[in-house]
Amino acid sequence: MRVLRLRGKVAIITGAGAGIGEATAFVLAREGASVCCADLTDSCLRVAKKIKDSGGSAIFVEGDVSNVEDAKRIVDKTIEAYGKIDILFNNAGIVIGGRIDNTSVEDWDKTMAINVRGIYLLSKYAIPHLKKTKGTIINTASSVALKGVKDRAAYTASKGAVLALTRAMAMDYMEDGVRINCISPGTTDTPSFRERVAQSEDPEEARRQLVLRQPMKRLGKPEEIADGVLFLASNEFCTGTNLSVDGGMTT
Repeated sequence: MRVLRLRGKVAIITGAGAGIGEATAFVLAREGASVCCADLTDSCLRVAKKIKDSGGSAIFVEGDVSNVEDAKRIVDKTIEAYGKIDILFNNAGIVIGGRIDNTSVEDWDKTMAINVRGIYLLSKYAIPHLKKTKGTIINTASSVALKGVKDRAAYTASKGAVLALTRAMAMDYMEDGVRINCISPGTTDTPSFRERVAQSEDPEEARRQLVLRQPMKRLGKPEEIADGVLFLASNEFCTGTNLSVDGGMTT
């Protein structure tokens, strides 16, 4: 009989409606975790239903991670359903292209609100519960936090903040037994990625160039990032770690 690595654990996953978040919800549920699938839209209903249909346990909470009330409600609904939290995967995020000179103030603020403030808020409300379970937080950073790329000024700044914040949090809560790590994906073939490519003047060429940017000459798969999250969620000797799953992009 296969041993489930997360049997009896409870996880919150933000941005769980598609891509890396969706794949991670399935992976953690497969390993025995009960999952709160949180997203800005009701796309997570499908994810939660699929988990339940396969014999797992999941709930869906709709909410904007950058909103104080919504962030608190995601945590409160998880406690209401399961009584505890063991894992928080702060995955919700957006990518808005542009350099400093052509990025609007609105797009800059929106990027920081979702990609950084969202992590702050969810963590703020989850940490009291994670202290009780000696739980863990995994934040989604990015390969761009370690290596500059063109036309991603706001996104790069936000993910650099995530990386630095992760290390600060790891030190702040180490004595409480709460581990905080981050994962830095390379370019990954998600619905969000495909949507951005489709908006290019030449989508086929844009995709080709993005693939070439990866030393392994292919895009990452959401399931490959999810496996990295599972490692960080289950390895109890990792804290303050940045796990690069990027096809060699930051080598």
